[in-house]
Amino acid sequence: MKRITVFCGSSNGTKKEYREQAYYLGKTLAIKNIGLVYGGARIGLMGAVADGALANGGEVIGVIPDFLQTKEIAHDSLSQLIVTATMHERKTKMNELCDGVIALPGGFGTIEELFEMLTWAQLALHQKPIGILNTDGYFNHLIAFVQHQLDEQFIKPFHQHLLIVGNTVDDLLEKMKLINDNIERNEITLE
Repeated sequence: MKRITVFCGSSNGTKKEYREQAYYLGKTLAIKNIGLVYGGARIGLMGAVADGALANGGEVIGVIPDFLQTKEIAHDSLSQLIVTATMHERKTKMNELCDGVIALPGGFGTIEELFEMLTWAQLALHQKPIGILNTDGYFNHLIAFVQHQLDEQFIKPFHQHLLIVGNTVDDLLEKMKLINDNIERNEITLE
């Protein structure tokens, strides 16, 4: 994978582990020479993941809608900042620039972005690994909800596995690399 898009909160949340793991993810991506694509802000977990990558020589591309430049306080030290007209254009550009997606803790926007990418994968609009970093159990309820969707037959068993779960950065990246390598060798398809 050459670039990974990270969706996450523009706030820090209640636990220091959220910010620490966001920074560590950015650092790890840079060390592995994987570019970071993210929402473009310098605050919250968004700022932490970008700072982790930048401090370790990584490529960091921010994609931010014009109306959020001041609200989310655009990061001014990025490799590249792309300004879009709308939120939809932002997500489309982030998808175009990446080979995989990771969601960190966040709010409604993070969950919406994650589920849009899952929906696109379910509809075979892309074949990119999609992961969540389940820092300190943040996504436990979401994982249980996806199981509930399966139990109630609103998603198929295969679609449940579109969501890759890792409890640590290294575990998640290893799982995503394995899926990505299998896709590239045409050993699996995400359909």
